[in-house]
Amino acid sequence: MKTKILLLALTFSTSIMCAQKLAEKEVPVPVLGGFKMKYKDVKVEKWEKEGANFEAEFDLNKQEYSVLLDAAGNILETEVEIPVSELPLGVKEYVTKNYKGSKIKEASKITDASGMVTYEAEVAKEDLIFDANGIYLKTQKP
Repeated sequence: MKTKILLLALTFSTSIMCAQKLAEKEVPVPVLGGFKMKYKDVKVEKWEKEGANFEAEFDLNKQEYSVLLDAAGNILETEVEIPVSELPLGVKEYVTKNYKGSKIKEASKITDASGMVTYEAEVAKEDLIFDANGIYLKTQKP
């Protein structure tokens, strides 16, 4: 019985944590307004709801962007895809040491609302997060 309850709770929490795709008309007005204030003439390719927040994915100046906003329209973080060559040296060293034979598939620079920068490297179906100096912080499953 306890196992069934645990599995049910795990399934429910996993489904809540997954991003939900949204049509632009389903995005709250404050979120759209916050986005348009920073990115006036940008067309969003995909909207998603992530928990209580909203994510907009779009291209700008031939780069892929992702912006996370709260329900009030405040930008929480901005993620920009970058060439792997722009990652800090520590990132490449960590991957070489800990993921032998694997290559970095994609790289991103993430800037939060306070201006703190982190980097994301996609390796072996995992997202590795590093600080601005290339020091490993954590692993996330995409």
